[in-house]
Amino acid sequence: MDINKINNVYFLGIGGIGMSALARYFHIQGKTVGGYDLTATKLTSELTDMGMKIHFVDDIDCIPGTFSEIEDTLVVYTPAIPEENLEYQHFRQSGFRMMKRAQVLGTIFNQNKGVAIAGTHGKTSVSTFTAFLLEASGVGCTAFLGGISKNFKSNLVLGASDYIIAEADEFDRSFLQLFPHLLLVTTVDADHLDIYSGMDDIISTFNKLITQVDKGATVILHNDVNLVVPETLHKRTYSLENPDTDYYASELTIKDGAFHFSLNTPQGIIEDLQIGIPGRINVENAIGAMAVCLELGAKTNSLKAILPKMQGAVRRFDIKYKSSTCVYIDDYAHHPRELDAVISSVRELYPGKKITVVFQPHLYSRTKDFADEFAASLSKADELLLLDIYPAREQPLPGVTSDIIFEKVTLHKKQRCSKVNLLSMLKELNIEVLLTLGAGDIDQYVELIKQFLPYHAEA
Repeated sequence: MDINKINNVYFLGIGGIGMSALARYFHIQGKTVGGYDLTATKLTSELTDMGMKIHFVDDIDCIPGTFSEIEDTLVVYTPAIPEENLEYQHFRQSGFRMMKRAQVLGTIFNQNKGVAIAGTHGKTSVSTFTAFLLEASGVGCTAFLGGISKNFKSNLVLGASDYIIAEADEFDRSFLQLFPHLLLVTTVDADHLDIYSGMDDIISTFNKLITQVDKGATVILHNDVNLVVPETLHKRTYSLENPDTDYYASELTIKDGAFHFSLNTPQGIIEDLQIGIPGRINVENAIGAMAVCLELGAKTNSLKAILPKMQGAVRRFDIKYKSSTCVYIDDYAHHPRELDAVISSVRELYPGKKITVVFQPHLYSRTKDFADEFAASLSKADELLLLDIYPAREQPLPGVTSDIIFEKVTLHKKQRCSKVNLLSMLKELNIEVLLTLGAGDIDQYVELIKQFLPYHAEA
């Protein structure tokens, strides 16, 4: 199907981060765009302000008449939409053309020079960094991001280049819809075990993605990633400081809260680089992004000049409040390895400070599969408030609650907490460094926490 000839696009689950980027894209292309979602959010408000018709009741009578033309309407849906959804059933039974989000993204991506950023962690940061660096360096790109870029204030970047940056999502094997011109893989860890049978299955699927890269093109792997790159492809590697890789940092120091380093590349050393985004993990993510840009022809002088201006993505090591006595950081971390990375980075930045973590587990299946690992990661904090599981697309599993993590956390200062009581419980604590972590709806409390912290810190 030629989606360029479709005039109306209706989204089931329009408020999702990936769905909303596609909605913006089609709206800017001049299509009539609307949709349904379960709840109103800041994202859906932004889409409504752009002119899209969105409602929040699962009712076919709420579907605007514009989307009644079967031959001129594409219905895009997310796997999070249950099959019993009334609007989903209506479109399916009425014979509308329906495509998953991943299929639509793949159709757009494969028509251009697609740059795929894959990996179980770090996709959003590397994608956001890459999009900013390519645009600001003059190479240009269009980008579909899994987070809101602080530089662009959007999850969609529209540039005048043939390059398209997209997060290659391993969930539901979605990334197999992509046939990249260049591929970068950040990490390959166990996750989404409701989809994959285990690590062997995950690795074989990532290897399948590599076989879909254009012949003669480049695959960039993090040094910890052990995947098979055929001889028909050009392999590059990157790391934080491993000199056995093609791209790595040397002379890495922190000055006035910013990281300074030299970037070693196959073409030589780029000296005296600076990145203001905190956390060693973000230096590593920036190295991956710069590797992509250099492989695509970006000039070293341009990258050096614009790197300090890179701001990253919302909810990725996102410092929301900072005073002489208190720091508050919000992050999307929802896997044990991600929790480790955030907490260890905070330890390095704020040595000797007490770290208080508020964590909201995401998915019953992930909680069950990684309860021991979550407990070990959270035990590296000093204080914990543990929220209930955010179910997202899942139904409850017998015996699976946040308690199976909580009982294994070794901290003395730990409390179970409901969202209703979160603010009142935080106000009882002596906060030095506060982290809110999770991929659910914990972000809805960020502004409320920011509002009370200045007064709390001074009390």
